[in-house]
Amino acid sequence: MIDGNLLWDKSLTNDLIQVQFQGSPMITTFPGLPDNLYMALKRTASYYPEKIALSDNYGREYTYQNFQQRCEELSAYLYFRKGIRKGSHVGLMMYNCVEFCVSFLALSRLGAVTVPLPSKFKEKEVLSLAKRAEVELVICDEQYEAWFQGVYQPEAVMTVRKVEEQYGFLDLYREWDAQPLLKAQDISGLDGVETGSPKDAAIIMFTSGTTSESKGVLLRNYNIMHAVEAYRRTLGITKEDISVIATPIYHITGLVALLGLFLHTGGTLYLHKFFDASRVIREAREKGFTFIHASPTVFNLLIQEGENTPPIPSLKSFACGSSNMNKSKLRQLHKWLPDSKFHTVYGLTETSSPATVFPGDAATSTHIGASGIPIPGTKFMILDEDGKELPTGEVGEIVVKGSVVLDSYYKQKSQSLKDGWLYTGDLGYFTEDSYLFVVDRKKNMINRGGEKIWCFDVENELTSMEEIQDAAVVGIPDELYGEVAAAVVQLRTGSEVTPEMIKEYLAGRIAKYKIPVKIKLVDRVPQTANGKTDKNTIKKLLMEDET
Repeated sequence: MIDGNLLWDKSLTNDLIQVQFQGSPMITTFPGLPDNLYMALKRTASYYPEKIALSDNYGREYTYQNFQQRCEELSAYLYFRKGIRKGSHVGLMMYNCVEFCVSFLALSRLGAVTVPLPSKFKEKEVLSLAKRAEVELVICDEQYEAWFQGVYQPEAVMTVRKVEEQYGFLDLYREWDAQPLLKAQDISGLDGVETGSPKDAAIIMFTSGTTSESKGVLLRNYNIMHAVEAYRRTLGITKEDISVIATPIYHITGLVALLGLFLHTGGTLYLHKFFDASRVIREAREKGFTFIHASPTVFNLLIQEGENTPPIPSLKSFACGSSNMNKSKLRQLHKWLPDSKFHTVYGLTETSSPATVFPGDAATSTHIGASGIPIPGTKFMILDEDGKELPTGEVGEIVVKGSVVLDSYYKQKSQSLKDGWLYTGDLGYFTEDSYLFVVDRKKNMINRGGEKIWCFDVENELTSMEEIQDAAVVGIPDELYGEVAAAVVQLRTGSEVTPEMIKEYLAGRIAKYKIPVKIKLVDRVPQTANGKTDKNTIKKLLMEDET
């Protein structure tokens, strides 16, 4: 068993305490944490009232004091006008905007549960998730209003309007604003309203997959607060840091690893409605971004856009999770931005974002390719197919427990949770010095006639070829071996290599049985709505030519 409490410098862990909230397991956590993210915001606003907390897509800035006031205002409206109480489930479906942030924090203030609804999903999918999460009120962008009107009563749909021109709740508040005494009375009346406790549910977030297969991850306030403090300590984030949320805010990275972390530490966040690599790079120079947390796909696009441009002096660190970051991409990024440290992260929605963090610069480390070491407050094991713990260096299923790990899915039993341990479905191993290497998803491992092929290994070798921009490997059926490796490859602009040339390159680097029998050149490697490599679509794409 690997214990994250023992791996970090004692200055980060010597004050850890054990706590047990009523009805929750004993956890190891940090002392003095606010009860929830709203209380973290309130504390930060008391320290830095005039500091810029958020700058929206249209350049409108919100100080910590102003942002807290907006949150308090919406909390009062939700409580006194909409009947939202502790434990109420409220769906949020908006683009990256300050109104989403205000809504999330206002619900935290009331002890209500936020259900982020993915704007990349189709109407039928979103309504299915809202029903499964028992959403009773929806706050949505006007583009999505019609989706909910036929399902919810008019008073149960709050629409954010004209965000390009104004603060999106102004139209909603018009009648309330016309009664200033009543409005002031409502806001002051919040003083007697209890906020969310550490053990209260805070978020129900659905994992990727079809709406029937996805699981409702229920995260509590103590999960979230431990996660943001663990990030603060292990990444060294301070009030001086400046970052951007350019990918969907409704993912766990947006909600916890960026918004939650920066409100907790007093940093400044820029909100981009959509991801645009050129805009991120331009504003990183103009605004002085110091930190970027994103997925491998995003970093790949940033490298494509920026690697031939001058370095960005302000960027001191990166964090990357959600899936495997190829070694070649790490080296490319380091070549472009040599003064920036790259922290790989391993985590899931079920771990509130972080489970392991790379303590130094992954790009220049002898442990390049690793996902870091377990964060304080977590324990890990690597298990074989019979559930027995494996020794160091052997590949098995990654299981984790601790302060960031959910204690249940929402109204759903799952074999993924056993006795407080989360069975991740990921395969990996630990080194002697406790660095975690993730080699594949359990379901994606290729069994070629009894020989195991880890997709990440082959993908790393593919992208080490200078002409290849991105690649993904899957298993496809084979009459002789049962299944064999196949790949889709995105070439760099101007490259003219052929699949046979790629196979020849691999022949000098990996065992013959690992070389993809089929390589298909594509304009772009398919992605899921959550920004991860879409292996199901890739498998279908590679098998089309076989039928």
